[in-house]
Amino acid sequence: MPRALPALSKPLLLAFALALAGCGGARPLSEVEAVPPSSGKNMRLYFVTDRNPSRPGEGELIYTAARSSSMALGTAHLRRAESRAEMGKPPKLTQVHEALRFPATPLPFSQDKGVILPDLAATARYGESSSALKAELSQALRESGQDEVLLYVHGFNSSFEESIETLARVWHSVGEGPVPLAYSWPAGNPGLFGYFKDRESGEFSIYHLKETLRLITATPGVGRIHIIAHSRGSDVLTTALRELVIETRAAGRNPRQSLRIENLILAAPDLDFGVVRQRLIAEKFGPAFGRITVYINPEDSALGLAQTLMAGTRFGRLSYNQLEPNEREIFKQIGNVDFINVSAVTGKSSHAYFRNNPEVLMDMATLLKSEAPPDSPQRNLIHAEANFWRLLLPRDLRVLPERMDP
Repeated sequence: MPRALPALSKPLLLAFALALAGCGGARPLSEVEAVPPSSGKNMRLYFVTDRNPSRPGEGELIYTAARSSSMALGTAHLRRAESRAEMGKPPKLTQVHEALRFPATPLPFSQDKGVILPDLAATARYGESSSALKAELSQALRESGQDEVLLYVHGFNSSFEESIETLARVWHSVGEGPVPLAYSWPAGNPGLFGYFKDRESGEFSIYHLKETLRLITATPGVGRIHIIAHSRGSDVLTTALRELVIETRAAGRNPRQSLRIENLILAAPDLDFGVVRQRLIAEKFGPAFGRITVYINPEDSALGLAQTLMAGTRFGRLSYNQLEPNEREIFKQIGNVDFINVSAVTGKSSHAYFRNNPEVLMDMATLLKSEAPPDSPQRNLIHAEANFWRLLLPRDLRVLPERMDP
């Protein structure tokens, strides 16, 4: 028999829903045969999604919060602000083109005396889709004149449109150099229990994200990959990456060289820190990547509610004092993990700061464009403790305390 929620949980769930009422909300988009390249007022971004498509009217497409067993690759067209009244507003998603759809997974297979026999026809069709995705990405790399990909994985209660528009904002802040790719999983489930539905949809999406990562790393011309994940997307992403790291090491390869992920940025990660300890730190997750940057806000209100509901300390609310001595030593020895406390520039309760706050966006852009370390004068950071830093407004950098705990 299902266990009833404790009485305290019901108002917390309501508060959680109200706190995030501004997120989500899919809208019909114009479906077109092709999306023009980025130029002037136009922006073209790429996406992979396992959201279920809906076509409510002729020429209209909605990627919903329902799950799809098949992945789709497409391009999205956004319009930049033009009029004086629009200045300062982020680009607006207007059109999408679904370039290809993969066969549904799992692919059929059989077994004979313990030997797995994949269905050859289904495997061939899946391989054709994989080749088409890599060809599309290779073409985008040639057009960009770079060898870098910027992948964004959104959080819970986010619509497809929001994920694309957020990536556009981040991509613009880094100079529109790397090929921009959004991975949009089926988040945005409505209702009081939408958070828990989104959590399970994230688990559903892990295989597809893992396949997407495999295909990106196997694409000719890809040199370096930068990944940004927000909120619940951090769990979806790190789970997929963890499995890839295990798989790569089991094959006798170095994941740092094979995966080529230069920057892994976790913004307000909705991860249980106890799970991080045992599934990421214990399994030596960090050395598989060039640099890991975790943006934290110890008073993050959304993560605070999640923490109350789920019991475990959220990674995005971490403070140095919560680390065990051996963990402090591990982080010190690894040297490629930095925690950035943003509360001084965003406000103590902010959760969506990485896409809304100009100081956070600027710091992220500086990291991605110049690879500047935390102690670089290019970044408005002061050292707090070990590998914990605080992001400050430029005017506040006039006074530099010797020590400031996050």
